[in-house]
Amino acid sequence: MAVSFKDLGLVNTREMFEKAMKEGYAVPAFNFNNMEQLQAIIMACVEVKSPVILQISKGARQYANQTMLRYMAQGAVEMAREMGSKIPIALHLDHGDSYDLCVSCIENGFSSVMIDGSHLPYDENVALTKKVVEYAHRYDVTVEGELGVLAGIEDNVSAESSHYTRPEEVQDFVSKTGVDSLAISIGTSHGAYKFKIKPGEQVPPLRFDILEECERRIPGFPIVLHGASSVLPEYVEMINRYGGKIENAAGVPEEQLRRAAKSAVCKINIDSDGRLVLTAVIRKYLAEHPSEFDPRKYLGPAREELKNMYANKCKNVLGSAGKAE
Repeated sequence: MAVSFKDLGLVNTREMFEKAMKEGYAVPAFNFNNMEQLQAIIMACVEVKSPVILQISKGARQYANQTMLRYMAQGAVEMAREMGSKIPIALHLDHGDSYDLCVSCIENGFSSVMIDGSHLPYDENVALTKKVVEYAHRYDVTVEGELGVLAGIEDNVSAESSHYTRPEEVQDFVSKTGVDSLAISIGTSHGAYKFKIKPGEQVPPLRFDILEECERRIPGFPIVLHGASSVLPEYVEMINRYGGKIENAAGVPEEQLRRAAKSAVCKINIDSDGRLVLTAVIRKYLAEHPSEFDPRKYLGPAREELKNMYANKCKNVLGSAGKAE
């Protein structure tokens, strides 16, 4: 028995993106794998009055169980309401790699899906994306496609090298597939090691020229940035101080994301920063309290730190705070 996202209290991304484009901000798309991450996302977005897209990767779905996830998403909506808020919440499949996976997610209450055919030859990407769009739109579910390949590794997404989006393809792709939004590659990448830099080196800037050319060719169309964690150095340092080993990790500077959020980019994906914060606080707590074994004692502080980080992203990076009012 299929479940509609509307029955869970979720929304699709159509109105979210229209408002974001009009008012010059980006909606946060935060990935989660467990209850504490989800609670932190909801608490932060309610606190700062931001719309939010809850993102689930294929790997996270396998980890958490599809039925459990459906009720977690419904619980997140109810939790927000109990906190006195009706912020718009979407549930989105991040990097769907097959038509069947997208269908399964739609039948299990997702309000938005991404079909990632970016690794395929162009015509095959168009055909696969169009097929997903035709199915999803029957149920009012929005679809994100992708042109260009991001480097890096995150869950099941792996690419050895990055291929920038070719602006000359975007208009044709959007018109042939009917997608609702488009992820483009302008220099972001997956995971904690987005850029190979030596100590003291600067991170190379994003290719805003490609973004601007895409905007020119598909004016008013929602654009998405993947792999946009900043790999916050204070948490990398904390992980390393308390026994971890993450060397020369670098992400996208927040000022570059702020600039992107004021353009046609109306959804920015953030996953690695959440993982780093969670891991850093847990490592620190366990190092300082070696006899502690109650998960609530180390997951509680981690959840609070996560909430603060997500709230900061909404307020100071994406510009989405106050936009759910």
